[in-house]
Amino acid sequence: MTADPSLTSPVSTEGARPGGRGEKVIETDHSALLIACASGDRSALKAIVDAEGGRMLGVARRMLRRSDLAEDAVQDALVLVWRRAGQFDPARGSAKGWLYTILRNRCLTMLRSEEREVTSDAADVDLTPVPEVLASAYGGLDDATGLRQCLDRLDGPTRDAILASYVLGYSHGEIAGRLDSPLGTVKARMRRGLLKLRECLS
Repeated sequence: MTADPSLTSPVSTEGARPGGRGEKVIETDHSALLIACASGDRSALKAIVDAEGGRMLGVARRMLRRSDLAEDAVQDALVLVWRRAGQFDPARGSAKGWLYTILRNRCLTMLRSEEREVTSDAADVDLTPVPEVLASAYGGLDDATGLRQCLDRLDGPTRDAILASYVLGYSHGEIAGRLDSPLGTVKARMRRGLLKLRECLS
């Protein structure tokens, strides 16, 4: 099963904490929702987001200590939930526990990745400006190609991040340093920009 691109839209925390004063708490059957996800029911994933989105974001924020990375982690975890829902086995544990295990593993992976991408020695960083290189690479694309037309639809920072990755071969950490942007912002731009490119080129 492949993940639907729409599943990577930002997680909203509005209304994610049922049971407030004057509200009726509705118990969610997480196992049933995972079974529905495994069968391709996108509304089941939306129900999981509605029931657990706020708590998942809270867990991710506590682990990553950055809101932008936490949002990325929750989005990534939800995509993994969608892809792996068929692997859930109620005999091995609760559905909610399975959801949060995926989220925590994703957060730990992001923490390890960020540690690798942050250079500890400033002397190792090549500080050569890249805007001119990116502008040259972008300008060298044929105006008639579908790729150039689709890149034209992206905002400048997103286009620069994608070009820096695929033309110059920079890691996310290098792009963040070269373009003076937070690492989480660069990752979010890359993810959303590539989704838009795939949709445009399909």
